[in-house]
Amino acid sequence: MNAHRRAAGFTLVELIVVLVLMTIIGGTVAVFVRPAIDAYADTRNRVTQGDMGDTALRRMVRDIRVAVPNSLRTPSEACFELVPSVAGGRYRMGPNAANDAWWVNTSQATTGFDVLSTLSRQPDVGDFVVINNQNGNDVYAGSNRSAVSAVSVPSAAQGKLRLSIASLQVSPGYDGGRFQVVSQNEQSVFYICEGAGVSADGRTGTGVLWRLKRDFTSTYPTACPSGSGKVLARNVSSCRFVYDPNKGATQQSGFVYLELGITRNGETATLSHGAHVLNVP
Repeated sequence: MNAHRRAAGFTLVELIVVLVLMTIIGGTVAVFVRPAIDAYADTRNRVTQGDMGDTALRRMVRDIRVAVPNSLRTPSEACFELVPSVAGGRYRMGPNAANDAWWVNTSQATTGFDVLSTLSRQPDVGDFVVINNQNGNDVYAGSNRSAVSAVSVPSAAQGKLRLSIASLQVSPGYDGGRFQVVSQNEQSVFYICEGAGVSADGRTGTGVLWRLKRDFTSTYPTACPSGSGKVLARNVSSCRFVYDPNKGATQQSGFVYLELGITRNGETATLSHGAHVLNVP
């Protein structure tokens, strides 16, 4: 009976040996394995921060580079607005052999013209044609844009497309022969950095970067609108958007400097990007 009881349990020495072995294994994990796990988590966090910031900056730069010339408006360094174009090309500037009226005559209002170049996207009825946006607020106020009322295909000798528009008086003397197309579904875009900062413990960014679509607004914005729309980045701890419309002696191009900081788990990734803006209509 006594022999059976001894065989069914553990001796004190065996328990002590097991405890010592567990302590050694635990210490090994703490010394060698835990740092590797922490390093993996930190690397993953940095990659997430960098990818979020890089994606947001690239999205902004893409819109800046296709924006209607001189359409950037900057009420503060925390936001900016622009009019993105979806296509652009050249129009016929004089009558053809048939002496028809499908060309832009700067001495009178234009109600339609032939397109001479291939467009990256065919305009839809309701989209807008913009010609010669020299002043930043003109396209918003509507003085140099008009809605497309019909799209057709002329003969090959006349052009690639024929656009009918409501009515547009092109600035007398403008000889660039270029136009941009703006989608009716995305008339202007506002990038808004809202609530940038860090939490009380300094470990997390509190701001959000928004991409807000809205209709043309003729009044020049004096402050950033409230954030809404599509979220491009969270945990934003800092942001700075600076636009110089006359970068260079020719004053034909501007420059936008974009800076974005993202803070997560006590670490901050700050990214910056610069983009040249062609302001020749």
